[in-house]
Amino acid sequence: MIEQFVDIDAKGGPIETFICHPERKGPWPVVIFYMDAPGIREELHDMARRIATVGYYVILPNLYYRQGRGVTLSRDCTTEGSAEFKRMFELMGTLSNQLIVDDTATLLKFLDGQPAARKARIGALGYCMSGPFAVTAAARFPDRIAAAASYHGVFLATDRPDSPHLLADRIQGELYLAFGEKDHLTPPAQIETVRAALQKTDVKFEIEIYPDAGHGFVFPDRTNFIKPAAERHWERLFELFGRTLQ
Repeated sequence: MIEQFVDIDAKGGPIETFICHPERKGPWPVVIFYMDAPGIREELHDMARRIATVGYYVILPNLYYRQGRGVTLSRDCTTEGSAEFKRMFELMGTLSNQLIVDDTATLLKFLDGQPAARKARIGALGYCMSGPFAVTAAARFPDRIAAAASYHGVFLATDRPDSPHLLADRIQGELYLAFGEKDHLTPPAQIETVRAALQKTDVKFEIEIYPDAGHGFVFPDRTNFIKPAAERHWERLFELFGRTLQ
């Protein structure tokens, strides 16, 4: 396995980025891994490694780079009412779908110069905060993004003009959207709005509800972690990328 930390030049400053891929000769299909709200941490590095070990070039950028170098949050950020919890929401508020589009364009330009990264048929992956980022990327870069997956993604259907569900007709790749049955941040009405928008298009998609799962069920360090559901998430993710990126 080859791992590296690189700075990718962007308008808002260098994007601190973790990259990993197999050491055997590529090029490898690319997966852009958009971080969740708690930010860059070893838990995400381990997830990126797990994806890379089965034959992918994974790029994991620190999306909070505009707020300064090395911006991270402590594990207390998921404890409601804590100072870090408040700070996490403040950092979330500095991002927008359009800023992520700008960042994705920067990442794609970087990837075009990497011999180990395949240029076509890229995957986009998001969790929680970044679920809408992955879907937006699929819509705004339809010639590059062949598949996008969102797990417990929030704000996929809003009343804002940049809501991902309003871009459904632009998507050409395949979508997989997973939600926890007991996730209070993704109410059924919101999920059905997304489903209705996708059903009006020719997009190949699947929406799956994970029984008894709450928000963040994928992450081992969360109190809502459910191991069988997390393993199913990996199974479904590798199925998606296997048939669309390989």
